[in-house]
Amino acid sequence: MIKFDHASKRYPPGMNALADVSFEIADGELVTVGGHSGAGKSTLLKLISAMERPTGGAVLVHGQNVGSLKRSAIPYLRRNLGVVFQDQKLLFDRNAFENVLLPLTISGFPPHEARRRAQAALDKVGLLERQRAMPIMLSGGEQQRLAIARAVVGRPNLLLADEPTAHLDAETAADVARIFREFHAVGVTVLIATYDNGLFPTARRLVLDHGRLQ
Repeated sequence: MIKFDHASKRYPPGMNALADVSFEIADGELVTVGGHSGAGKSTLLKLISAMERPTGGAVLVHGQNVGSLKRSAIPYLRRNLGVVFQDQKLLFDRNAFENVLLPLTISGFPPHEARRRAQAALDKVGLLERQRAMPIMLSGGEQQRLAIARAVVGRPNLLLADEPTAHLDAETAADVARIFREFHAVGVTVLIATYDNGLFPTARRLVLDHGRLQ
């Protein structure tokens, strides 16, 4: 599913975000990535989703070397993965339903099927009754659940999340973590960058320290 083979990422003017990182994640695993702020967690997720390319070594997803993919091939890679960003990247000029619908519209889904999938994703995260609400009207926890619905609406087999519970109170964080565990329970491979591994007690844990895997 995912393989890092001595992967490194260097940013100008010579900062090593990741250095000689090697690990594998099998289909259906639940894995967390921990480490201090600036340890390289976000960079690791960006390499998997081809938002960044390694400057050394290789990153393979579904057997494809994502660092050597042509730009035109990247959208096809991303159809099989969902990403929950640290800052959510919600569109505040569109309601909850429209936020979730957008990835399917871009991918060319038939309108009826796209609407059905968007409502199913909102229902899965408990937001179906709030589908017409604008993001500004949602609580922090609801906004995070909306971001999850948008990430999973295409039914990916790989779900990545960057600190999805970082700014939530304990009760809301536990609720969001439960949603990720539910996706894992039905066979989705889940990789989460998080400070709080206690929310995912059954997960395999990777730890980064200044860009190196411990």
